[in-house]
Amino acid sequence: MNKVSFIGLGVMGFPMAGHLQNAGYQVTVYNRSQNKAENWVKQYGGAMASTPAKAVKDSDIVFVCVGNDDDLRQVVLGPNGAFAGMKAKAILVDHTTASASVARELAQKAAAIDLAFLDAPVSGGEAGAVNGQLTIMVGGEQNIYDIAESAMQPYAKFSKLLGPAGSGQLAKMMNQICIAGVVQGLAEALHFGKNAGLDCEQVVEVISQGAAGSWQMDNRHKTMIKGEYDFGFAVDWMRKDLDIALTEAKNNGSTLPLTALVDQFYADVQKNGGNRWDTSSLLTRL
Repeated sequence: MNKVSFIGLGVMGFPMAGHLQNAGYQVTVYNRSQNKAENWVKQYGGAMASTPAKAVKDSDIVFVCVGNDDDLRQVVLGPNGAFAGMKAKAILVDHTTASASVARELAQKAAAIDLAFLDAPVSGGEAGAVNGQLTIMVGGEQNIYDIAESAMQPYAKFSKLLGPAGSGQLAKMMNQICIAGVVQGLAEALHFGKNAGLDCEQVVEVISQGAAGSWQMDNRHKTMIKGEYDFGFAVDWMRKDLDIALTEAKNNGSTLPLTALVDQFYADVQKNGGNRWDTSSLLTRL
C-alpha cells in the first residue's frame, strides 16, 4: 500500500501531503488551483494530475482536505471526481471539516460502487499539520480504519475511530464548540485584567498552572495581548464550522446557547474586517 493520492493543498493539505511523501509513499496530488500543485511537486517531489479522477488512478488510499460540503462533492462526485477514478476496494479518507450528513451520503455512495469511505476531520491547525501533530476524529467501519490508520501516522499524533460514518464530523463539532467557549473566556479574562491594571502575562503564568489552563491560553495569550491575530485558524472558517454545529444541534435537539452567542461575536469580528484573523481575535470586539 505505497501509492496514495491527496486532493486539496490548502494550509492543511499541503504539509499533510508532504509528510506522506517524506514517509515513503508515492503521492499524486490534485488542487483546483494548479499552481499550488506545481509548487508542492517542486518542494516534495511526487506527481500531480489535472483532475481528481486522474489523480487517484491506482491509489490504495485517497486523502481529501477541502473547504466545505460543496467543495467536497465537487472533487469526489461526477465524471472527473475521485470516485470515478478510484479502483475497487480503494479507501477515501476525508479530512475536510464538513457536515455529518455529507459524510453519510458519501459513505453510502462509496459502498454502492465497491469503495470505502472514512470521515476524518482533524484538529491542531496549521502548526499541527506542519509539525505532523494532528488529532484525527474518524467515522466509518473498523476494518477500513485499521487499514488507513497507519497511512495517517506521518501527520498525526493521535487518531481514533468513534463510530459509523458521520461520527468523525460530529466529534469535530464538539471540538469546535469547546474551542469557541474557551477562546471567549480567555478574551474576557485578558480584557478584564487589562482594565484592572494587571500584568496579564504574569497573571497567565500563574493561572495557566491551575484549572484555568488550556491550549488556547498557552499558545495565544501573548499574541492576543500584542493584538496580533495572524496565527492559525481563520474566523471565516470557524464560523463555517460553528454553523455546521448549530445546524446539527437543531436536528438532534441540542441547546447550544454559548456556541450561538460566540458565533455572533465572530460575526462582529467579521464586520470589523477580521475575516482572516485567527480565532483568538474575539478579544478585538471587547
